[in-house]
Amino acid sequence: MNEHVLDRLFATVAARKGGDTGTSYTAQLLAAGVEKCAKKFGEEAVEAAIAAVSRDPKALAAESADVLYHLLVLWAAAGITPEDVYAALKAREGQSGLQEKASRAP
Repeated sequence: MNEHVLDRLFATVAARKGGDTGTSYTAQLLAAGVEKCAKKFGEEAVEAAIAAVSRDPKALAAESADVLYHLLVLWAAAGITPEDVYAALKAREGQSGLQEKASRAP
């Protein structure tokens, strides 16, 4: 079975945890903690949204790659894995988005 690119990238991100912050941007982010990682993820998500409304497909692709990278860094900082997310998605499979959203309502 081919390992998915996101799984490979997550493995690289996780391997940088505790690494040399002088040579690794990923190690710098992880050392800064969940709050910094969440902030960077949010910034990248906004940049992707701006690229989308600007109707710039190349910029949207590039910003989307940044969003995915920063999401994986956030997962590593928060102590979850792609498998945790895949399990959450699998649990929702076959359920309408409206039903799923209603199940989370207070």
